[in-house]
Amino acid sequence: MAKYKVGMWLYSNGGGVEIQKKLIKKLKKRDIKVIRDLNLRQGVVSGKNIICNGQVMEDLDLFFSYNAGEQTKYQVYIYQALDKVIPIINNYDAFTMSEDKFQTSYILSQHGIKTAGYKLCHRDDPHILEETFKEWNKKMVYKPTDGWGGVGLAKIEDDSAFDMLKSFSNQGRDRHIFVEQFIKYDNTDYRVDIVDGKFIACYGRKAPKNDWKTNITSGGTIMLRKEINENSEVVKIAQKATKAVGLEIAGVDLIYDKKNKQFVVLEVNGIPAFATPQQEKMGLNFNDKKIDAIVEMIARKVKK
Repeated sequence: MAKYKVGMWLYSNGGGVEIQKKLIKKLKKRDIKVIRDLNLRQGVVSGKNIICNGQVMEDLDLFFSYNAGEQTKYQVYIYQALDKVIPIINNYDAFTMSEDKFQTSYILSQHGIKTAGYKLCHRDDPHILEETFKEWNKKMVYKPTDGWGGVGLAKIEDDSAFDMLKSFSNQGRDRHIFVEQFIKYDNTDYRVDIVDGKFIACYGRKAPKNDWKTNITSGGTIMLRKEINENSEVVKIAQKATKAVGLEIAGVDLIYDKKNKQFVVLEVNGIPAFATPQQEKMGLNFNDKKIDAIVEMIARKVKK
């Protein structure tokens, strides 16, 4: 009988099934049993227990939640409660912060980490938005604070687009508007993977022709960053950003600001994907290193 018991909820697409198998195998060697497929969407709370697929979650030594595409508000709500009772990777406070672009940018700024210039204002104060648009030479990016994969991003660079933004915001569910100053860059980014404070890998994404968004879901393509190592400036910034947000696992997205000649953090992601089988064939070979780092961290946390 294993000494420790860990719950796991990992995505299954893009090679996730094989990643999970490797994690389970390596954890078993550490005398850690894994109860998989614990999607809190199916969790039921009764008295002092959260029960998911027959598992009393409070009986676990740790819960590893790693699924970006299937989250629901109900799942995150239970996540919040469970985090107060057992260790969770990523912890709830850091995870929810990373899901909110404004909260992330605000905390990064407090720690002296360069971000794009940003403004958050109430949608009933359109004059603030108008003043910002003029101040930024009519070039800004609208971002839903809780979006991911480039969904909902819009580049605002003329009066008609700005008028559409105001109209859209008045009809939307959010009472606030979050915008960023558009940064001139080479239409490529840096994704730096960090686990337990350690550098795992860095690769890049390139925007499609005549576009500016690098997200894979928006048509971006993967590019290798073989010149980046653990001593590179971009890695040091990513580690500092990860620590500021409080994540155990993070994927930090940065671009190089050509005007100010500096790296700028755009986002800190709490569930950065492993390389897919297709990406591994391209040369992204960091999966085993990332798995080993996660296993090491879980083993350390369950023994505390």
